[in-house]
Amino acid sequence: MRLHEYQAKDVFADAGIPVPESHLATTVEEVVEAVSEIGFPAAIKAQVHVGGRGKAGGIKIATDEAEARQYADEILGMDLKGYTVEKVLVEEGVDFENELYVGITMDRGEGEPVAMVSTEGGVDIESVAEETPDAIAREHIDPAFGLHPYQARKVVYDAEIPRDVAGDVASILSTLYDLYESKDASEVEINPVMITADREVIAADAVMNIDEDALFRQPDLAEMEDEAAADDLEAKANEYGFDYVRLSGNVGIIGNGAGLVMTTLDLVDHFGGTPANFLDIGGGAKAERVANALDMVFADENVDAVVFNIFGGITRGDEVAKGINEALESFDEIPKKVVVRLAGTNAEEGMEILNTDLVEVEATLEDAVQRAVENAQEAGQ
Repeated sequence: MRLHEYQAKDVFADAGIPVPESHLATTVEEVVEAVSEIGFPAAIKAQVHVGGRGKAGGIKIATDEAEARQYADEILGMDLKGYTVEKVLVEEGVDFENELYVGITMDRGEGEPVAMVSTEGGVDIESVAEETPDAIAREHIDPAFGLHPYQARKVVYDAEIPRDVAGDVASILSTLYDLYESKDASEVEINPVMITADREVIAADAVMNIDEDALFRQPDLAEMEDEAAADDLEAKANEYGFDYVRLSGNVGIIGNGAGLVMTTLDLVDHFGGTPANFLDIGGGAKAERVANALDMVFADENVDAVVFNIFGGITRGDEVAKGINEALESFDEIPKKVVVRLAGTNAEEGMEILNTDLVEVEATLEDAVQRAVENAQEAGQ
């Protein structure tokens, strides 16, 4: 479960992390009232669960009331990467000299949480990690002992944070880990942490994601869940009862079983593609359920091609084939190319049932994924 920025900042502030003065607003008049209390300059920030809000026009800096009214009118109600902006955070502007990144997340490769600090704040940290990985200092944390004070100081030192604010940054990092542990978080980060001209350290942004399986232990956080924040596809996935995660790529993926779907995601990446989603239809899926899965993936405007990966155990290949045929035959024109790989129970029967005028069939998973990636690349040209 993801918290909105304003929610995460409330949690951070309660824990002692400095944050700018701010007010939540849902109308233009509320924005104007908020900026009159906060003063100028003031940031007007869309509260939706997407990254890159600034580049997409979801964050504006107002220097007077006229601009505040104009920007509020532009942002409220706008479509921001598939989400409708219904509320904004009006926040005092921060006169800063430096921007840092500070965060805690799980390093699944190491099986431990990792603390990260970088002087490359205010930008996409994933891009920094890919292009200049040495710009991010890291320190792994033994969950049995937590983040030791010397580790917080070490990672701040390794990141070459200015000495006069290093202690404050280390303190924020330690507090973030305390929240990560006590709130059952899967990720906490501040990007950016701003260093002001007066050498104050302020959290200008806030990200906090909570492990949904632990929400029963976090009733106060569970109450913050914004059901309206789910996009249409997520709502449809809940309606159909699918395990679904929307991603940023253009290769739609459908499979039965989480492990099989994850393998397919990895292969899409291996063959140079980018996954558009994680969609597990589960075991024993009948024709109607398979048709619903295809309907969902086709509804994603980012998808340029689809790969269907089924290994029959309790899921029968002939039932899957019927579902694929039924779904595709309902379209006057197939919106995206579909590649199918069937294996396991009744796979041969399923291959005979499949309407090859509507789908492409491959015998191996590798060939199916490679074909789907090629289809997506061709469609994107």
